[in-house]
Amino acid sequence: MNLRTSLAWLIVCFLFVPALRAQGQTNPNKIYTGSFGGGFALTGGNTDTKNFNLAFDVVRDPKTRNVWKATAAYLRGTQTNVLNLDRTAFNIRYERVLTDRIFAFGQLDYLRDQFKQIQFLWAPSGGLGYKLINTDSTQLLIDGGAGSIKEKNPGRTSQTSGSLNAGQRFRQKLSGAALFTESVATIWKTDDYGDSLTNFSAGLTTALMKQVDVKLEFVDSYKNKPPNATVKKNDTAFVTGFMWKF
Repeated sequence: MNLRTSLAWLIVCFLFVPALRAQGQTNPNKIYTGSFGGGFALTGGNTDTKNFNLAFDVVRDPKTRNVWKATAAYLRGTQTNVLNLDRTAFNIRYERVLTDRIFAFGQLDYLRDQFKQIQFLWAPSGGLGYKLINTDSTQLLIDGGAGSIKEKNPGRTSQTSGSLNAGQRFRQKLSGAALFTESVATIWKTDDYGDSLTNFSAGLTTALMKQVDVKLEFVDSYKNKPPNATVKKNDTAFVTGFMWKF
């Protein structure tokens, strides 16, 4: 092999082999995926203010029948240096695929909302779900189950009750860079079915850069029986944020 041929092979190795390796690594089978970010929000209801938000979500999917999911959100706002919004919520959920359409789940919900006068609300539950539509571009799921709920309000002892819950989730890919999501979930206390909590959200996510998305989301939290008459039942938030994907 002469010098010219040797140099040609070296050029191929240095230029094309790393490129092929990088190409092979562009779509690895990740076990963990998720995002983290924050932004500004405009709210109405018990509070009308400008505020900031933080959001986080992660999914552990080893491409088997078991999937772990976790989401968390934090809203905080001040007006003339006075705190007027302070809300924290998270959900941890495990899903087990039973058939192509049916899945079982167990989850834990937590909510703390100072201005809804909820010092804490814990709600572990489990149940079954059904995939009405499950394609690469469209997903529509419903689920329902039972569990318990423990709530603490200012000036009251914590109250524990059984619970029933139902939910619906929808995802639609609008393009390769845009995604629409919508969900609604309600939990009822079995010792007073008139005391329920419903959370609704609808959002649009658009890719800004390779690992950065812009998310616009409307969130509505409705408590049918607030702790007292001075607390409004409904709280809404229009949230915007930049999300870093991993």
